[in-house]
Amino acid sequence: MDGFLIHSPIARFAREAPERHAFRFAGECLTYRDLEMRSNQLAHALLERGLTRRARVGIYMRKGLDLGVAIYGILKAGGAFVPLDPFVPKARLAFMLADCGIEHVVSTDDMLDPLSELEVSHRLCVLGPEGEHPFQAVRRGDIDAQPTSPPDVWITDQDLAYLMYTSGSTGEPKGMMHTHRSSLAYARWGAQHVDLEPDDRVASHAPLHFDLSIFDFFSTSQVGGTVVLVPEPVTKFPASWTQTIEDERISVVFTVPFTLIEMLERGAMDARDLSSLRWILFGGEPFPPKHLRALMNALPGARFTNVYGPAEAPSCTCFDVPGPPEDLAAPIPIGTVSSNSDDLVLDEEGAECEPGHPGELCIRSTTLTSGYWNRPDLNERVFLKRPGLGPFPEVYFRTGDLVVRRDDGLLEFLGRSDRMS
Repeated sequence: MDGFLIHSPIARFAREAPERHAFRFAGECLTYRDLEMRSNQLAHALLERGLTRRARVGIYMRKGLDLGVAIYGILKAGGAFVPLDPFVPKARLAFMLADCGIEHVVSTDDMLDPLSELEVSHRLCVLGPEGEHPFQAVRRGDIDAQPTSPPDVWITDQDLAYLMYTSGSTGEPKGMMHTHRSSLAYARWGAQHVDLEPDDRVASHAPLHFDLSIFDFFSTSQVGGTVVLVPEPVTKFPASWTQTIEDERISVVFTVPFTLIEMLERGAMDARDLSSLRWILFGGEPFPPKHLRALMNALPGARFTNVYGPAEAPSCTCFDVPGPPEDLAAPIPIGTVSSNSDDLVLDEEGAECEPGHPGELCIRSTTLTSGYWNRPDLNERVFLKRPGLGPFPEVYFRTGDLVVRRDDGLLEFLGRSDRMS
C-alpha cells in the first residue's frame, strides 16, 4: 500500500499485475493495465480542454466500466470528481453544477439526453462511440488519440480528491470536501481492517454519490483487488443480488442493513452458493438484532462489522460483531474509534460525559472532511476547536448524533440530537 495519492496504486498494479481485473461489470472486465492507460488518456484530454488543478469535474453516468476510468482520469489530471446522481431531480443537479463551479463533465452517450434537459454548457468528455451531440464535447475517438503515459501534473495529498453532496436537515445540498489525504486514510483503514488481498472481489453495491462506494473503489485498489460493479437493476431485486454474489464469487460487501434484510427475506439464499463471502460490513442505519442474528446464522463463514461514520468522517468507529446476537432487545454497538481517530462525547454545555450518560459524538480523524464547499457558516457551526499542542488546536467534527459510552467502552448510537435534527 504505497503512494500518497488516492490513485497511486493504479500505476503500480498496472506494472506488477497488468492482466488482473480492476473492475468487473455485467460479465465484462477492465484490467489494471487498461485502467491505467485509459485513465491517463482521459486525464490528458481534460487538461487539453483547459482543466486546471483542483477544478471540480462532474461525473454523470450510470454504473459501468467507464466509471472507473472517469474517477481515476479526473484525479490524475489534478481535478476533484463530483458524483452527479442521474436519478435525482434536475433542479438539484443544476444547483450542484452551479454551486461548486463545475466546468467539465465526464459522461457517456446514454446520458446525453438527460444532460440536454439540464441545459448544460459545460465542456464534456463523452466516453462512448462517435455520434451526433448538442454539446461542446471531447469524444471517445479524441480521447483514444491521447498519450497513454501519465500526465505531468503536480499533486499533493492536501489537494481536493472529491466533493460529495449530501442533504442537510433543510434538504439543501451541501458539498462535503475530501482531500487525497483523508480519502487515503479511509481507504487504508478499510483495506487493513478486513485484510483485503489481491484475490478479493469487492461488491460496489452503493451508487458513487453514497460514501460507502469510496471504500469499494479505493480500499480495493490499495491491494490490487477487483471491484465488482453491481448494476442498478440488480440492486433492486434481492434474488438477482444473491445470484450476482454467487456468479462473481464476491468476497467482501459493504452495504446498508436494509439491503441485507431484503437479501435474507427475499434473496433465495437457500438456492445460492454464497460460500465466497468472507466479510460483510454494514452501516448507515441500525441493524435490528433479530435480523442480524438470522443472517449470521445463514452465513456462518462470514465475519460481520458494524461501521459508523457520517460521510464527513467515514468509518470513524466500528464494531466487529463477535457472533449472532443473543439479546435481541439490545442494539448493536457502533464500537470504538478506528485507528488514527479520537472521540469526545459532550453534553449540551460542552462538557465531557461520563460513561452511561448520553451526549453528542464529536470526532477527530484523518478521514475527516476539510469542510463544506462555500459554506463558512456551516463550517463554523460543526467544527469544534479545543486546545491542543501549543498554538495548534484539536479540531473535532460535531456529528449531531447522540451516543452513550458503555462501561465496557463501547459506544451505542441513540439517534439525532434535537440541535442537529
